[in-house]
Amino acid sequence: MHLSRIHFVLASVAIVGSAVMANVLAPRELMARTSAAPSLETVIPRQFGTWKIVPEISPVQPVDPEAYVQPDPQSAKVYSQEVGRGYSDGQGHIVMLMVAYGPVQNYRLKAHRPEICYTANGFRISDKVDAPVSFRNGASPILATRLIAERESRYEPVTYWIRIGNDVTNGVVSYQLSRLKYGLRGLIPDGALIRVSTIGLPKEASFQLQDQFIHDLLSAVPAQELRFFTGAS
Repeated sequence: MHLSRIHFVLASVAIVGSAVMANVLAPRELMARTSAAPSLETVIPRQFGTWKIVPEISPVQPVDPEAYVQPDPQSAKVYSQEVGRGYSDGQGHIVMLMVAYGPVQNYRLKAHRPEICYTANGFRISDKVDAPVSFRNGASPILATRLIAERESRYEPVTYWIRIGNDVTNGVVSYQLSRLKYGLRGLIPDGALIRVSTIGLPKEASFQLQDQFIHDLLSAVPAQELRFFTGAS
């Protein structure tokens, strides 16, 4: 009986201690400040290189699949800014761009990967692979993710990456590890989703066009705002 009581006390202390440590170690400081977040409408150029906006084009919007099952007002707070545009290169080719920003990336407010958003919009996802994308001479390539989204006759190759804090982390595991890294430092990272896609071109031609678009876009972004798109690379 005595040993049982000792075990009970030790277990209770461990539980209380774990709860206290979890509260102490919980990240509390935002890496982002609302005033420091760039205005995406301003930072993302409306014209650059040979690319010009096509006003009537609207990319697939980021969505919260859980909201369809159990509506939650929190889901509307995942992103504080979203910019969706279509650009033409003047030769009949169109690239769709979606950039979404959220100042808080935690267990509830987290960036939604495009494969989830496209699936929620009725698309089938296939051919998902990682691919390095060069954007400036001398800079490390961005490790992006490519996939094919299809719905009825719509065939849409997609390239995207997600920035969490200073890291580009597209996978579920790398995303959680990045959050943990910042959490151990008491920080709540911000995040941005950058996605480009095309319609009406074969797979390889689409990705070549997207790579050119990404290169041209990031070359046109002011140097002081580049970290927003690429992290610390």
